[in-house]
Amino acid sequence: MVFSSLTFLYIFLPVVLILNFIIHKKFKNAILLIASILFYAWGGVSYTAILIISIIANFFIGKLISKYLYSSRSRLYLTIGVVINLGMLGVFKYGNFVVENLNVIFDSISVSIELSDPGILLPIGISFYTFQALSYLIDVYKKRTPVQNNIVDLALYISLFPQLIAGPIVRYNDIAEQLSKRENNLVNFSSGVERFVLGLAKKVLIANQFALLADTAFSIAPSNLSTIIAWAGIAAYTFQIYFDFSGYSDMAIGLGRMFGFKFLENFNFPYISRSIREFWRRWHISLSNWFRDYLYIPLGGNRLGNHRTYFNLLLVFFVTGIWHGASWNFVAWGMLHGLFMIIEKLGFDKVLERMWKPIQHFYTIFIVMMAWVLFRADDFTHAWGYFKALFSYRSINLNMDVWSTFSNNEVYTISIIALLSSTLIWVKLHEKAQKFVTSNPNFLKIFSISYSMMVVLFIVSVMTLSTTYLVTNSYNPFIYFRF
Repeated sequence: MVFSSLTFLYIFLPVVLILNFIIHKKFKNAILLIASILFYAWGGVSYTAILIISIIANFFIGKLISKYLYSSRSRLYLTIGVVINLGMLGVFKYGNFVVENLNVIFDSISVSIELSDPGILLPIGISFYTFQALSYLIDVYKKRTPVQNNIVDLALYISLFPQLIAGPIVRYNDIAEQLSKRENNLVNFSSGVERFVLGLAKKVLIANQFALLADTAFSIAPSNLSTIIAWAGIAAYTFQIYFDFSGYSDMAIGLGRMFGFKFLENFNFPYISRSIREFWRRWHISLSNWFRDYLYIPLGGNRLGNHRTYFNLLLVFFVTGIWHGASWNFVAWGMLHGLFMIIEKLGFDKVLERMWKPIQHFYTIFIVMMAWVLFRADDFTHAWGYFKALFSYRSINLNMDVWSTFSNNEVYTISIIALLSSTLIWVKLHEKAQKFVTSNPNFLKIFSISYSMMVVLFIVSVMTLSTTYLVTNSYNPFIYFRF
């Protein structure tokens, strides 16, 4: 089940919200847990069995770590927990990939062995809930958080449906208190609805529209791809992946608020960045922070000299790439970002700071877009062909049918909205409006009433428009479902 489905919007979510508000406080977690399991089971019962096994294993391993916290056995149980979690992730996410690469190696050295394709299906969201479980075990071991003795509460933390499928990656310590004490009030609920609807609009009204152009461009054989359509395609994908994933995160944060939870932000306008380092402080923040705290710093971070720092960065971005998918394209995408992080650390960041700000933005967006080619392409051959299409001028006549399909006012309008929404312009306008109102008390009462009415009208209009798009268009992919 996806957030941008009519079943979720008009059946599942209303029922769960009503139950959450009418049921006694001590049963709320149980109801949300049942709802989360049903939500996940919609994608396949076998997937749910894996999730439940993960919950049970991490609950008892956490108890054992806590029981022997001041002895060496605690470290042993942590190691067992890490091995079990990464083992499950490795088998289900990378089993096919390993077999495929072993066959390539055997063939290259003329060994007459061919392993059969195991045909392992990837459980939806396993990368996200595995990292949440790992952070729980590590934090219990590090004494950053007390062990959870209630299996329902721990199960809810791992499987809470707003962030179960595609994040953000929530730390147990951040919501431990909220599992037992949270406020279901009108303020939280209304702000949650606003955030959810804005996220839905990002996904349905912007990301889905760019997806059509991006998928079309990347489906054309690179040798038949015109330069203009190649650039249009990667620009479309750059917008698609941002509005798709940040839209999902907005919906998750909004849903959390509706149920009384406060999740941390996952995006902070990454496309306004002026360096790759800044980009990763703004993009998929929960993942960046996870790797920083649980991999980069334990490896030594930048405390062991320059060479070790560069090695740590490359390793972190190697893991970041492979985390996103079992493909060498994802590894290359991660390593490219790691390489430019190192280049900036070598002194290029000082050069950047002296440059004109638009050049800093151009540099960052250019590197990000080139990396997205690797991320989106089917394989290296496809990516290399796409790069050639970008930088070898080819006439638009190659793809006039594509140009005529997407060269229209709707695409132009959505592009302008997407471009502006990738910047801080709406935030700045909102801040200026608030400053004007607060400095003019006579307008405050009138404005507050009219503003509330405008917000309600806007939310209803956006929800109606999004629903219309969902009814009339069957194309509704979620990029991060495969991760």
